[in-house]
Amino acid sequence: MSDDGIEIRDIRPEDAGEVLTLQRAAFVQEAIIYGAPDMPPLTQTLDELTAELATNLGCVALAGTRIVGAVRARRDGDLLLIGRLAIAPDQQGSGIGTKLLAAVEERGRQVGATTAELFTGSLSEANLRLYEREGYRESERVPGEGSDQVFLRKPLA
Repeated sequence: MSDDGIEIRDIRPEDAGEVLTLQRAAFVQEAIIYGAPDMPPLTQTLDELTAELATNLGCVALAGTRIVGAVRARRDGDLLLIGRLAIAPDQQGSGIGTKLLAAVEERGRQVGATTAELFTGSLSEANLRLYEREGYRESERVPGEGSDQVFLRKPLA
């Protein structure tokens, strides 16, 4: 456990219910920004998430017994594909996202990934600031209706 009381550990299938609740709470603001109440993090089912977590390299952040953050990742060749970074709304801005990124990047290194990749929407300014502060750089921009998908990469060497 760190000095701020946050513990980072592997994400597990049995975390699915709490992670799904956290994910929905965290992504509501994104849905409002994009006017997209049907975005995948809000429509994913418990069964889908449970199945996904069976082979995931992600991590959760715990404050005591409460999951206050989660991130998912999987290896695809040399890439570590990071997704669904979610922080409890009452914990956002406290450094949990940074800790989760560092932990999942280390897991990627351990399984042989050399580059991490993630994406966010172009209107998600806080996300972009976090990722850029943590060393991610834009690698591709895919135009969309009203906003772009911004892909960012970071070397893990």
